[in-house]
Amino acid sequence: MRPIHLCLPSLALATTSLFSAVQASAQSSGQAVSSTASEARATRAYQAALHQGPEALQGFLANFPKGADLHVHLSGAVYAESFIRAAGEDGLCVDPAALKFVKSPCEAPLLLASELPHHQELYDRLVDAFSLRSFVPTAGWSGHDQFFATFDRFGGLGKKHAGEWVDEVASRAAAQNQQYLELMQTPVFTHAVQSAHEIGWNPDFAQMRQALLDHGLRDEVAADREDVSTAEAQRLQIEHCETPQAAPACRVEVRYIYQILREHPPEWVFAQTLLGFETIQTSIDAHEPTWVGINFVQPEDGFISMRDYTLHMKMVEYLHSVYPQVHITLHAGELALGLVPPEGLRFHIRQAVELGHAERIGHGVDVMFEDNAQALLKEMAQKHVMVEVNLSSNEGILGVKGIDHPFPLYLDAHVPVALSTDDEGVSRIDLTHEYVRAANDYHLSYRQLKDLARTGMEHNFLPGVSLWALKDAFTTPAPSCKGQPLGAERPASACVAFLKSSEKAAAQWELERRFRAFEASF
Repeated sequence: MRPIHLCLPSLALATTSLFSAVQASAQSSGQAVSSTASEARATRAYQAALHQGPEALQGFLANFPKGADLHVHLSGAVYAESFIRAAGEDGLCVDPAALKFVKSPCEAPLLLASELPHHQELYDRLVDAFSLRSFVPTAGWSGHDQFFATFDRFGGLGKKHAGEWVDEVASRAAAQNQQYLELMQTPVFTHAVQSAHEIGWNPDFAQMRQALLDHGLRDEVAADREDVSTAEAQRLQIEHCETPQAAPACRVEVRYIYQILREHPPEWVFAQTLLGFETIQTSIDAHEPTWVGINFVQPEDGFISMRDYTLHMKMVEYLHSVYPQVHITLHAGELALGLVPPEGLRFHIRQAVELGHAERIGHGVDVMFEDNAQALLKEMAQKHVMVEVNLSSNEGILGVKGIDHPFPLYLDAHVPVALSTDDEGVSRIDLTHEYVRAANDYHLSYRQLKDLARTGMEHNFLPGVSLWALKDAFTTPAPSCKGQPLGAERPASACVAFLKSSEKAAAQWELERRFRAFEASF
C-alpha cells in the first residue's frame, strides 16, 4: 500500500439557510470563515450553474474535489457490463429465465456468457436485472426487492477479478477528482462459521470469544488479510502504478471495511464479527494499511436483522471493549415507515451510537421516527457521529427523497454528513451525480459543498490527527499549519513535519490543494 500522495515538493512526496446557521455559529465564536478571490469566482460560476439546472451542475461539479466516498460496497459498485465481461472470461453460463449466472456446462436453454454480445436483447435484460436501470416497481416487487435481488444474480465470479473491480471503482473516482475510498468487502470466513456451529451459541460473549479462539479462529486472519492485499496488488499492476505509465487511479487511496453478514444465527454473526475485529487489529499491529473498520450488512428489515438487532449491537459493544482501536461504522436507519412496523423504527440509530459505538452511521433515513429524535440528533452532533448519506440509494430502495429525506435536518442539527454512493453500479450513478442531486434538491451553497467533501475527509479512518484545530469546524487549521495558505505546495517546515506525521492531515491538505487548483480555473 502507498501513502497518501501530496503534491508538495517540500514534502518529498439542507438548504442554504439551514447551513448558513452553521457558518454563523462559527463566526460568532470568533472563527472567521475565510474566502479567497478564486473561491468567490468559483462560487459565482456555481450559482450560475445551479440556476441553469442539473446538466449545467454536472458540468461544474464533474471536476469538483470530492474527497472521499466512505460508504461503498465493492460488489455493488461494479457496473453490470463488467460482470458480464468477466463471466464470459470465466466460461460461465446465463440462465435466460432467471437472468443470472450459473456454472457450466451450458446446455439449452442456458447460454454461454461469452455469447451475450451477440444477443443484444438478452444482454440488455441482464443489465437491467443486475441493476436499477429501467426498473419500474410493480405489485409485489419494489425497488427494495430489485436492489437486493441483484447480488444473487451476478454472483459466482472468481476472486481473480477482485483487483479489476477495485481498479474500476478507483478509476471512476479518479475521473471525478475523488482521492479516497473505503470499500466494504466480505472476505472468507468459512472456518470461523464452522467453529461457531460446532461450539453452539453462548450468550456469554467472553466465553464465546475464548472458545472460538481455542478452535483456531485466528487461523483465518491471514487469509482475510491476503484477500484484500492480493486485490490491491492486482489493481496497482493494472494501473501501472510506480511507473511512467501510471494511471490517474494510482492517486486514489483505498482502504477496506470488513463486512459482517447479519442475516444469520447469533453464533455465526458473533464468529464473523470476532474474525473481523481480529483481522483489523492484526492489520493495525502490523502497520498494514488495508482493513480499517467493520460494518454490518444485508437488509436491515430482514427477519433476523430486526429480531437480533439489539443483540448485534451488544456484540459490537463487547468486542469494542476488547479491541478499542478498531473503527466502527454501522448501517442503521435504512428503514422507512411501512417497510417494518413502527416499533422497528424507534431505536436502531440510537443503539448503533450508544451500544455499537459507531463513529459513522450508514443511511440514517428513519432518524425522525426514533424515540426522542431531537435528543438523538443533539447527541450525534455532540459526539461528532457522521452520517453517510446515500440519496439515490435511499430513493431506489426506500422511496425516500427530497423533502422527505432527513438530510437537511441533519445539517440543521449540526450533525456531520457526507455524500456517498452505496452501490453505484446497481444504482447506475457516480459520486458526482450525488453532489448534483444534493445541490439541486436542497439548494446548497458552494461553501456547503466544500464542507461536505471536507467532512468526508475529516471522518475517514486514516490514522493520525486532523488538519483542523476543532473537529468538524473547517475554519482554523492545527497550530503547526496555522497561518499557512491551505493546500499550499510549500508550507512552512513546522506544517511539513505535522503533515508527515499524520496520514489523515496529509490527505486533508491534499483536498485543500485540489480546491485551490479547481478554484483557480475560474
